[in-house]
Amino acid sequence: MAKPSFVVWFFLALSIAFLASSISADRSFGQVCDASRFRELGLKMEDFGFCDSSLPYPVRVKDLVDRMTLPEKAQQLGDTATGVPRIGLPAYEWWSEALHGVADTGQPGSKATFFDDQIPGATSFPTVILTAASFNESLWKTIGQVVSTEARAMYNMGHAGLTFWSPNINVVRDPRWGRSQETPGEDPLVVGKYAVNYVRGLQDVEGTENITDLNSRPLKVAACCKHYAAYDLESWLGSDRFHFDSKVMEQDMRETFLKPFEMCVKDGDVSSVMCSFNRINGIPICADPQLLKDTIRGEWDLHGYIVSDCDSIEVMIDGHKWLGDTPEDAVAQTLKAGLDLDCGYKIGSYYGNYAGSAVEQGKVGEAEVDKALKNLYTVLMRLGYFDGIPQFKSLGKADVCSEEHVELAAEAARQGIVLLKNDNQTLPLNYGEIKSIAVVGPHANATEVMIGNYAGIPCRYVSPVDGFSAFGNVRYETGCADVACKNESLIFPAMRAAKKADATAIIVGLDLSVEAEGSDRVDLLLPGYQNQLIRQVASVSKGPVVLVVMSGGPVDISFVKNDPKIKAVLWVGYPGEEGGRAIADVVFGKYNPGGRLPLTWYGADYVDMLPMTSMAFRPIESLGYPGRTYKFFNGSTVYPFGHGLSYTQFNYNLKSSKRSLNIKLHKLQHCRNVNYSASAYKPMCPAVLIEDLKCHDNIEFEVQVKNVGRRDGSEVVMVYRVPPEGIVGAPMKELIAFKRVSVAAGRSMTIKFVVNACKSLGIVDYTANHLLPAGRHTIMIGDGAVSFPVNINFKY
Repeated sequence: MAKPSFVVWFFLALSIAFLASSISADRSFGQVCDASRFRELGLKMEDFGFCDSSLPYPVRVKDLVDRMTLPEKAQQLGDTATGVPRIGLPAYEWWSEALHGVADTGQPGSKATFFDDQIPGATSFPTVILTAASFNESLWKTIGQVVSTEARAMYNMGHAGLTFWSPNINVVRDPRWGRSQETPGEDPLVVGKYAVNYVRGLQDVEGTENITDLNSRPLKVAACCKHYAAYDLESWLGSDRFHFDSKVMEQDMRETFLKPFEMCVKDGDVSSVMCSFNRINGIPICADPQLLKDTIRGEWDLHGYIVSDCDSIEVMIDGHKWLGDTPEDAVAQTLKAGLDLDCGYKIGSYYGNYAGSAVEQGKVGEAEVDKALKNLYTVLMRLGYFDGIPQFKSLGKADVCSEEHVELAAEAARQGIVLLKNDNQTLPLNYGEIKSIAVVGPHANATEVMIGNYAGIPCRYVSPVDGFSAFGNVRYETGCADVACKNESLIFPAMRAAKKADATAIIVGLDLSVEAEGSDRVDLLLPGYQNQLIRQVASVSKGPVVLVVMSGGPVDISFVKNDPKIKAVLWVGYPGEEGGRAIADVVFGKYNPGGRLPLTWYGADYVDMLPMTSMAFRPIESLGYPGRTYKFFNGSTVYPFGHGLSYTQFNYNLKSSKRSLNIKLHKLQHCRNVNYSASAYKPMCPAVLIEDLKCHDNIEFEVQVKNVGRRDGSEVVMVYRVPPEGIVGAPMKELIAFKRVSVAAGRSMTIKFVVNACKSLGIVDYTANHLLPAGRHTIMIGDGAVSFPVNINFKY
């Protein structure tokens, strides 16, 4: 019998899609395995083993997959799965987004999530970079819980799916990256901790935390950690993400790029990982079995599915021109590498179009298709897509945009706002004395700008003008027509407003026209005449001047630091739907700021020192490239990573600490060499491979935090380690723990830290070995006012 031609496959796929679309089922059908739904389809539910809830998931999923023909299987492997009406399987749209609230981002015409008169909006939290600035793990998890509650409520009403491709956990390597706003910043530990907490908030079902079989653990919604890996370039001076080959040292891969994803899978138990467009050292990530099948599913033990960033297979073929692949070649390679689901945006799913013919041509076995489908439908089983989850059935419209959720959005913005400068304790302003305030600048009346990208329709907007209006009479002038600020004539009305007001807030920054997906920055400056606006307005202001910077990435505002007319500076990220309220609350002292910068703010000349395409974190002396991030950049900064002021003052006191670890080795544990500088002391046993150690040794210490000021406030206690002196290529310092605490004025709180020696004091050397070095390590609290040594010794 002759094999079907591509034309036959194509028309089979079309007929299946048409049949699926002709089923007039309500999007809010509730669950697949509903006897009445099957009767409407002319079927008996009891005839289908995949609806027998007494059977374990693997048995049910196998029954479901085995009932499909090869063309039907192929049509379920794209983000728009057509379903199989003849066996009662409905269509399903996999693509939903929930980066900082339920979003309606997606493919036009097939969005799983949408808003209308029934559900006009959902709570829009600050973009992730500002939420990360809170350094508050419990806040991150709570936001995830609220977002998943709204998502489940919308699903019940037929307005959303159950699988959300969030969060973005790429480390910000370069300050020019257009997607910095989507991420938790430049430190891999912070990024990984954010990922774990947000994913747990999205996914965890209360009461099921102790289930031992993680492949059957129920899910509230399914999260997705993206974009795996070494992806942090959009479009920069001729290089773009659809053609870029990330030349990455294995040391940087293990130390930085992979660490958040490993934490997301192993500690967060995320149910999906998305592979990115770029290549790493020549190989497209979505076709790399070492990175997908061996690492994500093998080493890290993913309980879920792997999905491509949308059109990644098309990018392999047309962008990277990988191996001169035909579509069937590319599909075969990605299936065998471990890619389960193909998101297709431009021309549809490559899996849907070519998986069948790839099998027919002998390029990949049908078993690989079955394996992918089993991974996908196991996740849908865990989500209750087939059987429902009783505790979520009552969620509905009242659970979206509730007062409690809106207040959490405001609180998240307040906690993230960073006070960069506050000369002479200018802030907070006294609203009893300030009767009028000039609110000027391109973001003075911001609304949509505040919710950034990957956003939906918010419950409401509270602009800065709205927020300040609650504290006094507002004189509003734009000062610039828009963020580009190309017309300086609008500066003069802003100056007139500042001359007459008791205080002035100048609100400037960036927006999606400057930094966004698909667009990197070419400089670190405020656009157009914004600097001139700041200088001229400040020079004539009658009262105190507060500069508010709204941006995702850093901007060079060095000139402001020494301007005596500008007493205070706030960075507010993109603060979400309640952003204006949060800003005004901080300025007028209704809230005491405690946020810290999750990014280094470099000077503008940083971009002239190295190209964005250089992937190394450590300095490259032969090329004159400086290091990247606070761990390796030793130049001057505008504001350093972790910077943030308060309206009160905190003192630290080390209460107790463990100062040494003596680790006894046996004959099968061998000393490893470490590259030391010529003048440095080198221990007899320089290091031991961490995988050879039991790693039971912890370092415990207590820090007393005392609020010595007059205001209640919150403090982020940041704990760094400094490796033994002289190790070549080691970080200058590295964050190993952090904790945000609230302390009343005049009171103190003692925090206990327990850090594992292997996890917190280990290094990745230039050969990519993960080692625990001997010698004198230093634990440093905050800016180093409190520190203590930890000596590690190895003995046989």
